[in-house]
Amino acid sequence: MSRDKMKIVIFGSGNGTNAEAILKAEKSGQLGNAKIVGIFSNIQDSGILKIADSFSVRKQIIKLSSNAPFISKDDAMKIIRDLENFKPDLIVLAGFMKVLPKEFIESCQNMIINIHPSLLPSFKGLRAIERAFKYGVKISGCTIHWVSEEIDGGKIIAQAPVRRMDTDNLEMFRQKIQAAEHMVFPTVIAELVYEFQNSDKNKI
Repeated sequence: MSRDKMKIVIFGSGNGTNAEAILKAEKSGQLGNAKIVGIFSNIQDSGILKIADSFSVRKQIIKLSSNAPFISKDDAMKIIRDLENFKPDLIVLAGFMKVLPKEFIESCQNMIINIHPSLLPSFKGLRAIERAFKYGVKISGCTIHWVSEEIDGGKIIAQAPVRRMDTDNLEMFRQKIQAAEHMVFPTVIAELVYEFQNSDKNKI
């Protein structure tokens, strides 16, 4: 069944390199019948918001009541109200460094995907690349998964392996994983857009 464009909102806290890769894919037509309608960030001067400006994408500052890693229920309800102005069909966490509470996840059930810089379930949580490097793994990579209440524990959608060579230092290793992210993230979103166009998915 033919659908209107799939509306996508990206959440991020940092430089926004994955958001940039997704926006470039949209511009080139790689994402099919999709539209990035907004970029949300909890950091006012973050790179991801500058990328939003460069691509003329509407942006939204997430104002939080504390610096805690976990977003409170009250703050989550405010974000949900802000999202109603964008009416997204998919929420993409691209380097979003806050943990969403169950109230948000339940409100946006089966709508939120995240990218993590390891081959889950290995190296969940923060500093995954550094931890994998120090552990001495020979294969790492990145994982795209549905977001659940368990941190980095949702159903895996796709993974991209990255080989660590003996000559790699930490920065080289990081760059390899980021390159894999920039390749696989738009591809997965394109597949989800295709599925959306043939579904009866409800909007929030």
